[in-house]
Amino acid sequence: MSRQIVALSRDIKEDYSYNESIKTLRTNLQFCGSNIRTIMFTSSMPDEGKSDVAFAAAQSLAQIGKTVLMIDGDIRKSVLVTRYQLEKEVSGLSQYLSAQKNLEEVVYDTNIDNLSVVFAGPYSPNPAELLEEPLFARLVEYGRQEFDYVIIDTPPMANMIDGAIVARHCDGAVLVIESGAISYRLEQRVKIQLEKSGCRILGVVLNKVDLHNEAYYGKYGRYGRYAAYGYYMREGRDKTEGDGNPAQNSRKAGTSRGSRKREKQ
Repeated sequence: MSRQIVALSRDIKEDYSYNESIKTLRTNLQFCGSNIRTIMFTSSMPDEGKSDVAFAAAQSLAQIGKTVLMIDGDIRKSVLVTRYQLEKEVSGLSQYLSAQKNLEEVVYDTNIDNLSVVFAGPYSPNPAELLEEPLFARLVEYGRQEFDYVIIDTPPMANMIDGAIVARHCDGAVLVIESGAISYRLEQRVKIQLEKSGCRILGVVLNKVDLHNEAYYGKYGRYGRYAAYGYYMREGRDKTEGDGNPAQNSRKAGTSRGSRKREKQ
């Protein structure tokens, strides 16, 4: 189908360490298997940086020639439109799910090669009910058929059911955790919720680590300004290794490291 084109723009300084971390995350996603193509990014609480990480992962996959559909599933509090400075009004997911717009009207190509986006659309008072609609399943199926990967940004899962609904349609989930801000018990609750949905947990990205407070990296003084610090770990490592501290356990299994302090979601 013929799609409209929108330009995404955001003023971010080049950050080598962050970009390398995202590339490592991309590689880990690819090594999860060829059948893992629809992936949701979520967190337990707002402002942990999941939207930035989700978009960066989608863009990174597009850069290596994979066709990617990014779906902004956070109908309650989307940041994509304002954060990427769209110059024109766009239709979105909430309008599609409420039958105000057709599928063809909400899928946009972008100025980033191989990356297409479905924006969240106007705020809806009943997002969970909308996501339960068969139309959402149809959108995900369309993404599977037309794109190599479908990346879905979902609302935080600690107090909302939206993410669990989306998880039923996904091959896997990535949890984004803000270092030092989220309790182990809260993350376990989100983990259990995802498992009940039948969605495979691919791993965890530990975000916004302050390297000034990390004794292990203290000798690398010149990297001290980088505070968003990504880790990726295999499913189950957080409960089988270490002393129960998810940050320490992530560090043991992490392969993606380094970035500057990024704008909160």
